[in-house]
This record gives sequence, structure tokens and C-alpha cells, in this order.
Amino acid sequence: MIATVLHTPGHTPEHLCLLVADRTRADEPWFVLTGHTLMVGDLGRTELASSATQGARDLFRSIQRLKELPDYVEVLPGAYAGSVCGRRLSGKPMSTIGFEKQHNQAFRITDAGEFIRFMTAEIPPAPPEAARLRAINAGATAVAA
Repeated sequence: MIATVLHTPGHTPEHLCLLVADRTRADEPWFVLTGHTLMVGDLGRTELASSATQGARDLFRSIQRLKELPDYVEVLPGAYAGSVCGRRLSGKPMSTIGFEKQHNQAFRITDAGEFIRFMTAEIPPAPPEAARLRAINAGATAVAA
């Protein structure tokens, strides 16, 4: 197996996806670990680590790379229904690029301005621990509980 790292900022500036191929079977990609960039039914929130607009701008560019993948590539996201990181998440834990192209409202948007408007509308409240967890993930050594 070989993994290719794709820098996919948007949910967070440092976010990435891993595109995996099983070279014993074929050179083509088999699946992509998308974290909170592309999830089943939605895309990751863009305002928790940067401004909502900048995050949406970055995410729009990132998902263009994912849309270029073959439709058969399996999508294995970092979250599904119940997570606060998306708004329209399915309970299904995995999908394919092709299915998301057809049925994921946010992933289908092709115009950058329309995408930014869509991603910055109806933003739910931030999770109570979001800022503290972000600081810990960023390497803060002393973070108040």
C-alpha cells in the first residue's frame, strides 16, 4: 500500500487527506481518508479554526482536488451523523466520490461565491470545548480546563 498526502485546508488550515492505493492490485487509488474535509452528506465546518469565509475559500479549492478523483474511490471520513463538525451528515460511515458528487449538496456546488455563501450560512454554535481543544491540538502546553 502507498499513501499520498493531500493538503486540504478548509476545516482547519493544516487539514489533510490520505489517498491510498494497493499496488498489489492496481496503481489506481482505492480509497481516501478524508478526515473532516469530505464527509458522507456534508463538508467540514470552516469557522472553528479560522474565519468562516477564509475557511470556505480554502475548502472550495481543496474539494476541487477530491472531485478530480475517480468516482469509484471510497471515501472514509473522520466523522458521521452525531458529529458537530458537519451540518447534514449521514449515519452511513463511508461513501464514494461518485455518490457524494451526486448527493452531497455542498460537494456539488461549482461556483466559488455560491459555495462560500452556502458554507457561511446557518452556522451552528461552536461546541463548548472547541477553542480549548484547538489550543491543545496546536501545541499549547498550559490550557485551562
